[in-house]
Amino acid sequence: MVTGNLVSLRPASYSDATVPKESLSPEPSAEAEAVRVCIMGSTGSIGRSTMDVVHSLRPKYRVTGLCAARRWRELAAQAAEARPSAVAIAQPTHAEALRPLLNGSTELLVGPEGLVELAGRPDSDFVVAAIVGAAGLPSTIAAVRAGKRVGLANKEALVVAGSILIPLARHSGACLLPIDSEHSAIFQSMTAGRPSEVKRILLTASGGPFRTWSGPEIAQATVEDALRHPTWKMGPKITIDSATMMNKALEIIEARWLFGLPVESIEVLVHPESIIHSMVEFCDGSVIAQLGTPDMRTPIQYSLTYPNRVSGCATRLDFATIRRLNFEPPDLERFPALRLGYEVARAGGTAGAVFNAANEAAVEAFLSRRIPFGRIVQLIEEVLGRHTVSPSPDLDELLEADAWARREVMECMKD
Repeated sequence: MVTGNLVSLRPASYSDATVPKESLSPEPSAEAEAVRVCIMGSTGSIGRSTMDVVHSLRPKYRVTGLCAARRWRELAAQAAEARPSAVAIAQPTHAEALRPLLNGSTELLVGPEGLVELAGRPDSDFVVAAIVGAAGLPSTIAAVRAGKRVGLANKEALVVAGSILIPLARHSGACLLPIDSEHSAIFQSMTAGRPSEVKRILLTASGGPFRTWSGPEIAQATVEDALRHPTWKMGPKITIDSATMMNKALEIIEARWLFGLPVESIEVLVHPESIIHSMVEFCDGSVIAQLGTPDMRTPIQYSLTYPNRVSGCATRLDFATIRRLNFEPPDLERFPALRLGYEVARAGGTAGAVFNAANEAAVEAFLSRRIPFGRIVQLIEEVLGRHTVSPSPDLDELLEADAWARREVMECMKD
């Protein structure tokens, strides 16, 4: 039975809630000041879906901040629509092209430090952390340090630095709310009982495009094969992570931090239809699940309006067309990333930073066609094998472990 605490977020019904009281206030009325939303990674798939959600919630919600790494034209179009108080572009070389396209009242922030400044500005109440990969960590830390409500779509932030982010959220009063569909489903399902009554959680996985492929077929999969996800529409990096099932390995680690669970209480179950987004089993044998279409706008909206539910723009389930729901255990031989995820979750310390960084470097190498698909997880395991885990790292150690892992992937690729 689980006895750990949900350390940084808690359903409103729990007496020891750490969600700030102000974040539990009713949905703002039309006359009240709108909830101000800053979208970090606004031109990615999560960012674009968040724009849709905020648009559907107007005038009670409005965008006050937007940022992108390099898609400056898309960022300019979003800024023209939302008229935020500030935008940030990570690549300084794009700043001069972007500047004349902005409204005169929109401030332009530039470079990685600009992203950090945007996330911590006092003119936003809610920060959506949707920058893919470890690159999103500094801005997420800035938002948490500022005590904001933070919608976490960037699972890597907790994988790399959960040991820092969770205590920081406690100290600052920040509220961490999951946007990942699986963790949002767990969060919602946990309202059915107390933390001490949870026996286990079941993270569902689509199985990706290679669920029925043999090991040798998977090893030789092309970039085009791996990007052809059967149910979800996501960015390339996340889609490749789904194909290797690395996304589920990262979610195991994320769940450990978000919900204070021992690794043994976190299980993965393949569910190809992606209708049940995850489940919680309680000590009496009851299993509570959250169902919905594979549309990220649903968990995004829930995080924005929590603890309220309002009409949304996401597509609805039609049970008459579903017919059946299928489940199967994951195959750890064909998808060894899952086994590594459990090992890293148990190891803690710098292991998560190395795991994530090695994956990012290996996925980049695959997408640029420098390695075959089957080499991605091999490289990650090789790098983990070369790493000596530091059990209680500070942020500098985590960043160094990240940089070291990326260099090691390049060295292993030479072998």
